[in-house]
Amino acid sequence: MSPVLEVVQAEKSFTMHLQGGVRLPVVAGVNFSVHAGECVVLAGPSGSGKSSILKMIFGSYRCDDGRILVRNAQATTDIASAEPRTILVLRRNTMGYVSQFLRAVPRVSALDVVAEPLIANRVAREEARDRAGRLLRRLNIRDQLWPIPPATFSGGEQQRVNIARGFLADMPILLLDEPTASLDSANSAVVIDLIAEKKRQGTAIVAIVHDDAVRNAIADTVVDVSSFSVAA
Repeated sequence: MSPVLEVVQAEKSFTMHLQGGVRLPVVAGVNFSVHAGECVVLAGPSGSGKSSILKMIFGSYRCDDGRILVRNAQATTDIASAEPRTILVLRRNTMGYVSQFLRAVPRVSALDVVAEPLIANRVAREEARDRAGRLLRRLNIRDQLWPIPPATFSGGEQQRVNIARGFLADMPILLLDEPTASLDSANSAVVIDLIAEKKRQGTAIVAIVHDDAVRNAIADTVVDVSSFSVAA
């Protein structure tokens, strides 16, 4: 069976325009693939390029070279060369992303922040909000907080809202950037369970985690990003 996601000889560098156009290489020769129901964890020290690789997959960073192939029932798309509108469509129906920080529209309630991806895919608002509430409750976000904008929440609460938003929609690919970094052990255990459920549903997952216990619990494959790192 073909992988759902395949990274082939991907390369990324940054140009420092405020420093005379100096080119700062980050990673080169990045190669790995992810099959349905598999969790690949990117490992390596800080600064080795893990988050850059995740952002290249999501299309937030453009590759300098190589291919990032996303396969779904309709077609195979190369994120490295895709038009922005194509990447936006993939984000809506193929790739979920949980970043380290919650980015939400001010004054929008936590419940609606979580439900929005379902509503954008034409799920009825009440059903979307009901599913969002069940997941928030599972992540120990009290019902009293649901009508409140999450910008007022603690860091751990914001991260759990972020996780709920990313996990709610059933995407074939899910990207996780330190999903348990701000969580206590009880909530980390909930996230581990959620990842296991996604794997059983056939979701292909790429994750960055620094916690050894979490990594051991979720990883089917560990990719050492140090072998791709070319940072100065």
